[in-house]
Amino acid sequence: MGFFHTVWTIARKDLVIESRSRELAYTTLFFAVSVVLVFSFSFVVEGVALTDAAAGILWVSIAFAGTLALGRTFERERQSDTLKAVLLSPVERPAIYIGKLVGVLLLMLVVEAVITPVVGLLFQAPIDRAPLLLVGLLVTGTLGFAAVGTLFAAMLIRAQSRDVLLPVLLYPITIPLVIAGVRGTAAIFAAEPNLAVAQAWLAMLVFFDAVFLTLALWVFGPVMGE
Repeated sequence: MGFFHTVWTIARKDLVIESRSRELAYTTLFFAVSVVLVFSFSFVVEGVALTDAAAGILWVSIAFAGTLALGRTFERERQSDTLKAVLLSPVERPAIYIGKLVGVLLLMLVVEAVITPVVGLLFQAPIDRAPLLLVGLLVTGTLGFAAVGTLFAAMLIRAQSRDVLLPVLLYPITIPLVIAGVRGTAAIFAAEPNLAVAQAWLAMLVFFDAVFLTLALWVFGPVMGE
């Protein structure tokens, strides 16, 4: 099997399973919307949102929902005892990683497509001010978060307390990514937008993605071989 064919096969398998059960999609979406609604009661006073609240809460919702999705990345294979068969198949280990990453990334982007308008509505955020730049920040930030999270989810597949350990390992590494996403989004949502600043934060996110994707592809094979 070719590399990209393997990636698509693994990603399609996860997406087909999810489209049939919709368990993770509904759970992740409900959790993300709930986070936005809860924070809106504290950060919106008399119909006016606090400064930079919309950007911060949008990315907090993405991080929380992404953690929930990443926790189930390899869970189906573990429960059905098919992970060993996937690893023994004659395919490259990085292709397995990319396939799992694509499935998680698509799920997170679908959730973001729902919660971003909700944040714009509740916090009066101008999400249509620079849509391409905002989409770029969301996609690159989500890619980096999912890239790190997929690797850690694979590392913790055999751990007894993996649901607890995943956030403990994931959040310290992805704090720079979340900060970049928040500051770039806040520069777009500000009363006096600064698109140059947003573009600078976008460049930092691209650099973060390149570094951690390369590192994950290099480490994934030895990690899953142990």
